[in-house]
Amino acid sequence: MKKSLFSLLLGGLTIGITEFVMMGLLPDIASDLKVSIPVAGYLISAYALGVVIGAPLIVIIARNEPPKKILLILATMLAFFNSLSIIAPSYSLLFISRLLSGLPHGAFFGVGAVVATRLADKGKEAQAISIMFSGLTIANLAGVPIGTYIGHHFAWRYTFIIIAFIGMITFVALYFWMPNLEARAKETVKSQLQFFKKPEAWLVILITAIGTGGLFCWISYIAPLLTEVSQFSASNVSYILVLAGLGMVIGNLIGGKLTDRFSPEITIISILLFLSVDLILVYLFSSNQYVSLLLVFTTGCISFSIGAPIQMLMIKTAVGSEMIASAAIQAAFNVGNALGAFLGGLPLVVGLNYATPNLVGVMMALSGVFFTTIFLQRKRRILKWQNN
Repeated sequence: MKKSLFSLLLGGLTIGITEFVMMGLLPDIASDLKVSIPVAGYLISAYALGVVIGAPLIVIIARNEPPKKILLILATMLAFFNSLSIIAPSYSLLFISRLLSGLPHGAFFGVGAVVATRLADKGKEAQAISIMFSGLTIANLAGVPIGTYIGHHFAWRYTFIIIAFIGMITFVALYFWMPNLEARAKETVKSQLQFFKKPEAWLVILITAIGTGGLFCWISYIAPLLTEVSQFSASNVSYILVLAGLGMVIGNLIGGKLTDRFSPEITIISILLFLSVDLILVYLFSSNQYVSLLLVFTTGCISFSIGAPIQMLMIKTAVGSEMIASAAIQAAFNVGNALGAFLGGLPLVVGLNYATPNLVGVMMALSGVFFTTIFLQRKRRILKWQNN
């Protein structure tokens, strides 16, 4: 692995822990700050809101700066804003620190994805992107369980000390290992935003925001699925989630290799179809503990293999506006997170069991197949017209 790509991986690890560890720390934070768990849950929403705001805004502001400078600023923001959570004395200030912590998330992945393609060997661009996203999957495999354990057994603020420390290591790695790539040609905000007038831009955003909802329908309710349907004890859930994290690590790397071998569109369609079948199996067979464990691994593997091909599809589509478009994808992922959790929860409101959100996930994944097919047909028509 190139050291430059490893520095991007470290950034992904910092982001992955700070985003996902909050789910496991909610009871501890709620108890410490004397708020209810649902109110503490708004801290998750605050982070997601920060991602949606920060992803396009930061990239627009820094659009003409050299990539290394942008990444160093974003790494500084990651370390500093997470350090605010260490000392936040009240719920309100912790809410603000979580909002600020989300600001660099989308911009880092957006700029990092474009940088990764410039650093990659020819024909291995998607694999380079998947290396950056490996940080996110390693966070789910090891960082989040460790951070949750520390938060439970010592103090939840210690977890944010670790996150801030990894953020500082990311800064150092970027400073020494990231080459000084030239900035793109000077561009105005208007020229950058011209891309979003194209139907292709919104098709990719729809693929991301709706198609990836299948993942979030599953993962949002995985804990009660395992305890209520699969009948595992609550104490075993954190260990089982390590299995999901392992699947995510493997799936992310597979997604990068498949994208470099085939087109991003074909890879996305294939992954979403496999995910649809997998979620149906989760619905049908999660009552069997052995099958449930296998499905936890396969669902993590399939669902996280889609990151690199979607990012690559947007970069190839948004020529001249790659950074802003790539950052917009990260905002769309967070919209998918919110939609998956909301729509997946609707069957539970009417009293259905915790396996049924996965059926909603099937419909969302198939919607992603539909939008990708439309995108592919438009692309083929344009190429045919150009050739004639």
